[in-house]
Amino acid sequence: MRKILLFLVLLPLSVFSQNCSCEDNFEWLKKTFEENDAGFQYVIDMKGDGAYTQLNDEYRKKVKAITKDDECVNTLKEWLLFFRSGHLSLNVAGSRGNTELPDAKQIIEKYKGWEQYSISEKEFKKYLSLLKEPGFEGIWISEPYTIGIIKREKEYIGFVMNSNDPYWKNNQIKLRIKPNKSGDGFEAVYYMKDHSIMNVRKIDKVGNNTMFFDWISFKRLYPEYTDTKSVKEYLELNTSSNPVAKQISKNTFLLRIPSFSEKKRKMIDSLIVSNRDMISRCENLIIDIRNNGGGSDSSFQKLIPYLYTNPIRSIGVDYLSTPLNNKRMDYFIASDDFTETDKKWARKGLVKLNNNLGKFVNLEDSDEVQVSKLDKISEYPKNVAILINENNGSTAEEFLLLAKQSKKVKLFGTTTAGVLDISNMNFVDSPCKTLQLGYGLSRSRRIPDIAIDTKGIQPDYYIDKTIPSEDWIDFTEKILLNE
Repeated sequence: MRKILLFLVLLPLSVFSQNCSCEDNFEWLKKTFEENDAGFQYVIDMKGDGAYTQLNDEYRKKVKAITKDDECVNTLKEWLLFFRSGHLSLNVAGSRGNTELPDAKQIIEKYKGWEQYSISEKEFKKYLSLLKEPGFEGIWISEPYTIGIIKREKEYIGFVMNSNDPYWKNNQIKLRIKPNKSGDGFEAVYYMKDHSIMNVRKIDKVGNNTMFFDWISFKRLYPEYTDTKSVKEYLELNTSSNPVAKQISKNTFLLRIPSFSEKKRKMIDSLIVSNRDMISRCENLIIDIRNNGGGSDSSFQKLIPYLYTNPIRSIGVDYLSTPLNNKRMDYFIASDDFTETDKKWARKGLVKLNNNLGKFVNLEDSDEVQVSKLDKISEYPKNVAILINENNGSTAEEFLLLAKQSKKVKLFGTTTAGVLDISNMNFVDSPCKTLQLGYGLSRSRRIPDIAIDTKGIQPDYYIDKTIPSEDWIDFTEKILLNE
């Protein structure tokens, strides 16, 4: 069955009802999570009842004093982090609980006291023109905002220079950049549309004119600097949301797959089929899945024949059966987005779940471990390198667990995010219809023996910080070619 697997989501807090207090929302969140999340008891068993009781005592005091909407939601998200960082979300439910959205004047009034940094564009450009090297300072475009970044004491401040969004007006501070605790890079605080906080652990600066705060991209407008050919080629590949195939040398073929989303499955399949002859003749295949946060297992199935060398063992998941959790099967059965095969699986699973309330249930007909055997081992490619980084999680990590069982596969890059053990998310609204909680329905049978959450999957070849992102492919190919 398909998996829709996500990282902890931080989305706008644009609407929030006054009908429920922060205390009310906390108690709803706590009860719903305790009764329905597949990973709840696993964490309690590891950390202990005492730690959980202490956590709840602390947060009950916090929420009692909170009256501001954004502060309440951010505090509830902090409470969730006690359990894990992935396959969890807490978002404002949008307009479902409140059909009358605030107008622009109300929004501007709400945030008019936000901290500002004021400097004229003329004065700022004069300052920037004196810079010798391209760094964080400059004028950047990050749609729908133009942001100026200037260094002040030990940090960089990013302020709005142009915005058509009523949530953000000129001179308001949109971000802060500072050295990380280890002193080997930078981290940031980025304020979302609704001014809620997004903590950025790593800033990926590519060449002289592009940088990324996780999925948020920035393109330099001023001063103008040139980029190398390798940087331009890297950006062409890695700023596309669609899969890309490219012959990068006589011996090496590249597949860039930025997402395993179900929506991208047909594109991935088509790309592999249309390049089948090239892939089947190349000595080396590089599969670049950096920043691929997951999606559906079905989206990587056509890759497996090119990796396969021996039977692949797959350890499945069990679903926690509760009345609330089992309602998701009703959604599958009624939805036009799922095939009849999927619906048949859901109908059969629903009967099994309802007959085992309060238990973890295996919904597949197979044993706890599935062993996949293919009739043929492809002679080519001889070597397969998969590029990975800290933003790979969920289904991307499931793909890696299967792929690394092959004798021809090696992983290159950095340790993955570690968000796989608790999966298959369900989404429910709070009683006041203002918040939406996303939590996990299933638990991997790997845990606790081989846990991935918080640990991640390590590469076979670590690519350290001295090698910039745009050079990873060249670095990897040289190893494959024994250069």
